[in-house]
Amino acid sequence: MKFGLSALWSSHSGGERSRMMEYDQYLVWITIVLMMLGLVMVYSASISLPDSPKYSSYSNGHFAIRQLLFILVGLVCGFVAFHVKVETWQKYAPYMFAATLILLLAVLIPGLGKGVNGAKRWLSLKVLNIQPSELMKLFVVLYAADYTVRKQQYMHKLTKGFLPMAFAVGVVGGLLLLEPDLGAFGVIVCIAMGILFLGGINIVWFGGIAATLVGIFSLVIALSPWRRERIFAYLNPWVEENAQGKAYQLSHSLIAFGRGEIWGVGLGGSVEKLHYLPEAHTDFLLAVIGEELGFAGVLAVTLMFYWVVKRSFEIGRQAIALDLTFAGLTAKGVGIWIGVQTFINMGVNLGLLPTKGLTLPLMSYGGSGILINCIGLAILLRIDFENRILMRGGRL
Repeated sequence: MKFGLSALWSSHSGGERSRMMEYDQYLVWITIVLMMLGLVMVYSASISLPDSPKYSSYSNGHFAIRQLLFILVGLVCGFVAFHVKVETWQKYAPYMFAATLILLLAVLIPGLGKGVNGAKRWLSLKVLNIQPSELMKLFVVLYAADYTVRKQQYMHKLTKGFLPMAFAVGVVGGLLLLEPDLGAFGVIVCIAMGILFLGGINIVWFGGIAATLVGIFSLVIALSPWRRERIFAYLNPWVEENAQGKAYQLSHSLIAFGRGEIWGVGLGGSVEKLHYLPEAHTDFLLAVIGEELGFAGVLAVTLMFYWVVKRSFEIGRQAIALDLTFAGLTAKGVGIWIGVQTFINMGVNLGLLPTKGLTLPLMSYGGSGILINCIGLAILLRIDFENRILMRGGRL
């Protein structure tokens, strides 16, 4: 995949390509492999859905075809995003954050927001449903990085350094809890706190605020009867009442992993996807991977995500070494975002964490998620590209 930029080529005689000046091909290909594997697994996980009355009007390949379209649109948008300079992303970061706040508010307005399974998280655009919380994950990365750069001299102060950012994230959290979407709120809090920590916030304030956030999340769960029930069910999913109720998804997810063993039952051979495991093509796609491709398949997926996160932090460190603080924090923020969401989704599927509605990045079915993941990773590629130009002695 070539981006057609003259800066990718060195000035050596014969047009010899300089490896330092190339974009990160491994990052591109691992991203594509994850999306293509996700496409195959979405098709496998959703092929039997038309057998149920809810999806009786759909074809067997309905979700796979839409997922392929999402991937193509995501790649095109990613290609465009790659050609936008990092300084431009920094310039417009506060405006994009504010615009997404308005979209989060619009979701709650009757007639605008679209509800699914009791949660209003989408804005319907006829051909596509936009999930503003997915947009916010990317834009909070950009906003937090820009904020940290602008407020660098105040990062050790509570009133001028931390509280303004805490208020902004608090507003986002309030809107997300009204949807409700506690999972997205958790990811966004981790992103913002992670970037502030990397940006040099006072460690005492950071520890105190972290403890406060744990208390807030605990209080939200304690005051919500259905969240409490889900926690208790998670602690003992095999009790008959739980297995048939709040822990139904978890128990069937664990059964899927158990059936897969080391090498899996074979692609397309999952039994749990046959109307036993709800949301198999979205939140619980990893369980289908575990059943059909076994431990080997899950390990391969985990290692690819680990590499993406590791590469994000390496690119971020290099940018900071080149005195590109915003770029460095953004790169690390993308790594935190992908890493935290992947960890939560895998933890939920494996029974390590209570059930939460978070998709597996780049792989689970969903247009907003795929689109924003592609743009986020394209920005990461752009940061790496600009790093290589500067290391070569070029100019941006």
